[in-house]
Amino acid sequence: MAILRRSPLRLLHRPAARHVSSTAHAKSGRLTVGIRREDPIRIWERRCPLTPDVVNELVDKHGVDVLVEECDRRVWTTDDFVKAGARLAPTLSPAHIILGIKETPLHEVLNDPVPHPASLTPRTHLMFSHTIKGQMYNMELLSKYVSASHARGGSPTEDPALLPRLVDYELLTGEDGKRTVGFGWFAGVAGALESLNALAHAHLELGVASPFLYTPRPHSHPTLAAIRSLLRDEVGARIIAEGTPRSLGPIVFGVTGFGKVAQGVLDLLEDLPIQRVKVDDLPALVSDPNTDLHKIYLVHALPQEYFVRKDGVAYSRSDYYANPHRYESVFHDKIAPYLSLLLHGAGWAPDFPRTISNAQLVTTLEKAQQVGRGRFACVGDISCDIEGGLEFLPRSSTLSAPFFSIKPSPSLPPVTIMAVDILPTSLPLEASQHFSNVLTPYLRTLIDEYRGSSEPNDEATMLRRAALDRATVAQGGELSKEFEWLKEPLGAWAAGCKASIGPESPVGAAGDATHKLGLPAGQVPPRKKRVLMLGSGMVAGPAIEAICRRPDVELVVASNVLSEAERRIAEFANARAVQGDMQDAAKISGLVERADVVISLLPVPFHPAVAKLCIQHKKHLVTASYISPDMAALHDQAAAADVVLLNEVGLDPGIDHLSAISLIDRLKSQGKHVTHFTSFCGGLPAPEAAMGVPLAYKFSWSPRGVLVAALNPARFKVEGEVVQVRNEELLTSGIPDVPISDIMRFEGLPNRDSLPYAGQYGLDNPQSQELRTIFRGTLRYPGFSKLMHGFRDIGLLDHMSKIQLSDWSDLVRKSLEVRLGHALPKDEASLLSAIRDFSQSHATDDLFDALRWFSLVAPQESQARTIESLPPAPSSTSPLDAFALLLANKLRYQPDERDMVVLSHEIVASSAASSQTEVHTSSLIAVGNAKASAMARCVGLPVAFAALHVLDGGVKLRGVHGPTDRQVYEHMLSRLDEEGLGMKETVGTRAQVGRALRRRYCS
Repeated sequence: MAILRRSPLRLLHRPAARHVSSTAHAKSGRLTVGIRREDPIRIWERRCPLTPDVVNELVDKHGVDVLVEECDRRVWTTDDFVKAGARLAPTLSPAHIILGIKETPLHEVLNDPVPHPASLTPRTHLMFSHTIKGQMYNMELLSKYVSASHARGGSPTEDPALLPRLVDYELLTGEDGKRTVGFGWFAGVAGALESLNALAHAHLELGVASPFLYTPRPHSHPTLAAIRSLLRDEVGARIIAEGTPRSLGPIVFGVTGFGKVAQGVLDLLEDLPIQRVKVDDLPALVSDPNTDLHKIYLVHALPQEYFVRKDGVAYSRSDYYANPHRYESVFHDKIAPYLSLLLHGAGWAPDFPRTISNAQLVTTLEKAQQVGRGRFACVGDISCDIEGGLEFLPRSSTLSAPFFSIKPSPSLPPVTIMAVDILPTSLPLEASQHFSNVLTPYLRTLIDEYRGSSEPNDEATMLRRAALDRATVAQGGELSKEFEWLKEPLGAWAAGCKASIGPESPVGAAGDATHKLGLPAGQVPPRKKRVLMLGSGMVAGPAIEAICRRPDVELVVASNVLSEAERRIAEFANARAVQGDMQDAAKISGLVERADVVISLLPVPFHPAVAKLCIQHKKHLVTASYISPDMAALHDQAAAADVVLLNEVGLDPGIDHLSAISLIDRLKSQGKHVTHFTSFCGGLPAPEAAMGVPLAYKFSWSPRGVLVAALNPARFKVEGEVVQVRNEELLTSGIPDVPISDIMRFEGLPNRDSLPYAGQYGLDNPQSQELRTIFRGTLRYPGFSKLMHGFRDIGLLDHMSKIQLSDWSDLVRKSLEVRLGHALPKDEASLLSAIRDFSQSHATDDLFDALRWFSLVAPQESQARTIESLPPAPSSTSPLDAFALLLANKLRYQPDERDMVVLSHEIVASSAASSQTEVHTSSLIAVGNAKASAMARCVGLPVAFAALHVLDGGVKLRGVHGPTDRQVYEHMLSRLDEEGLGMKETVGTRAQVGRALRRRYCS
């Protein structure tokens, strides 16, 4: 089905796409312009600096060769450009002028000169370089344009004059100082649309479906006209006809700023039934029960309305810019509490007052709660200035996940924030057309300069040349005069780079690094902080990505499968893979010695050995596994070595601990007493991936661990009675229907011994009648336990015995022989008879069907026999290990299948101040995507965040610990919330899970 309908190009006479060689262009001597592909990591970047029409004009009218790098994401296809006269090229090395939108990937920067016409001449690069404010993360990019003789950290070169010219679009201005090339208006339009979607989500969090649910997302439509039509005819028309939800009161939008961003917001909102109001009108408007709900109220707040002089003197624009320290903002009190949505488009600079500070946000929310429901529930920070005008903005968001929530205080409601930093790319067609139109005159001026045109004879060309000079960050290997101050951040970047020194490094690495950075001979820059990750399995990917976001950290991934580790770190410049096997103790010891923090993603039995190496070398350790007795025994040694061995920071154990302790501590701080604690967690296939699959289960983790868990005993307490479950009874002891979802059905199994968690979570002694219930359970889809019990009955979960297999058809028979104590005839009738003898009669049919599905017994005559590739059957193994190997193959996730993590706590608390008990629920549902499974994110990200927190000195604990200390769990929950893995909390009066426990376990 067609997704996008493209407007037909007028230019259809060009030949089909073909690659052109660099040599051919070098010989042609023609001036060449290159259109760069954008960084592949920026998956949403679809903009292009030139339209096909402009390319056609350059080729046909101006005699310019245009090269285009292939890219399947651009708003115009490569074929569109080829039809316009461009040539498809594998490299832009022949290009004199190279155009892109965002920063060039470092490995793609071409800073060598290019022939023209008979000698070499420097290139010109045009982009939003994000270097002009000294952004440290882009100093390496800037170094490509600056000679080491002119700035520490610059490029080593024999002829600095031939280094390329860097022109930054952000600096292209008119004589009035206003920017002439940019996407501000489109950022405003797209930001308003994304913010309306975020507002709809915030309203859903309040239990209200508002008309903004029908707001189109900008990237999902081919043209802006189509988007505006839908906004007007669906959202606006509904508001006019039906009004906005009465429970929310009048919907009030606030807009800040008065530049192109704000204008884009205001223009887009005209498609809704907007009524403009003044700041002073807000209190009466919101409090009046007769306010018309068939309109949206808009206040465009200007600086003079919320910035006031501290001494009471009236606001003056000139005085404000001359003396910003004399001013403070009253936006938090005068405007923000009355808004439903803030659309922030105002800029900010250091030394100027913020629109809302962190402390002022608390005041805003406290007053907003008094004003009415849903006030200041959502912010669209289109300026996206992190910790800037809105100090509480902790990070940007992405078009894949355009909004997130922050909660400045446990007692205050959350604020949903939209802060996408590449908003115009969601309107790629119109944004690119506009950009191309305003950029083209400057491009023609550059072309004329390359062709040696004499001094301009018209004022317009003269002004454009002056503008290009002002927009030049570096040229001839030197920083432009206005940007000479960038030598300081360049030097800081150079000093912070790591010299790759160590046993794995080549002998000349230190000298090479010194030369590359332009440091004095013999001076070695300090190394980055180093994290060692042992293991590269299923959960490693998200952990690697999270760690590698930190440019000051180097990650070393050691794996016994080197190819797997290399694949996982391929896209990260600050990560490397090494061969590492726990059998090679000396190699692992050396890796640990050179690390600052070690992450172990190895199987549990290896953790104590790794921990001992960390103690020996005085390095910190982080794992996602339970604290085993062997690990706990290392506490005193670790404390004496001044290191922390931090465990249980994955999912279960991990996020379950963090979220439970956080909520319990908060309730206790409010003077409330917890009487019932229940918690369920499960990693499952998404419902569509579980259909028709035995066990309704697939594996995003080790199958062996799941099978072994079915053999554990359990202990818990329900309504004052301690319940003991023997290991052979576990699979029949569960709850058939756990009421934690209105959409999905789950069964629950007790998870090991719940009683010790009373002490770990700061609850009453589990023997005390003050703590009525403590229960931790595992979630599965209905039918899992019954079928797994059938597998246990016939011996497939036996991990003690050894059997010999010639192929997979032997597994069930050999397992049964162990149980029987004698051999079975090899005919199928005897096998099926033995299965019936050992399995529960009511489960036999399901068990037979599952064994046939797993290809362990022959299919029935009515069933088609499928030929499939199975792993080789192990010759000597336990039944459980063989079965785990088979399950890993048969129940693996296919590339298009998603997994799901479900976590839910139910906590009953009482208070001396009230006779009514409160039932608090805290829940997380995470679904995997094409990039990473939900399990990988829920285990890998907490591990990464914990390791970085330890690396940064945020964990002062020493010895063996879990994540139950406030300095651990508060930081990690905050980071997880930023990643969309925050817990959703509600308060009610009915303990639904508790009632299910009582029905099952209380007589």
